[in-house]
Amino acid sequence: GRGVLRRAEGKRRPGRSRGTPRTAETAQRLKRSRRLKANNRERNRMHNLNAALDALRDVLPTFPEDAKLTKIETLRFAHNYIWALTETLRLA
Repeated sequence: GRGVLRRAEGKRRPGRSRGTPRTAETAQRLKRSRRLKANNRERNRMHNLNAALDALRDVLPTFPEDAKLTKIETLRFAHNYIWALTETLRLA
């Protein structure tokens, strides 16, 4: 991300120096804050992945129409479907 570029250019984030000790309470608060941010990133990542899989399911031909494929079934079916379409075009 941007933070990596900023530090790579030799600039540092403003704030505490590395040697300053933290209180146990401050360390716990920081740890919790980082964990909550990581959880939010993971939740968003999973929402995006599930939305992409739902969109893929919408364009794959399935029978019956309301049958919901699992994640791995969706990926395998999409792979096989693309292969079959490719073969059809190759042989045409």
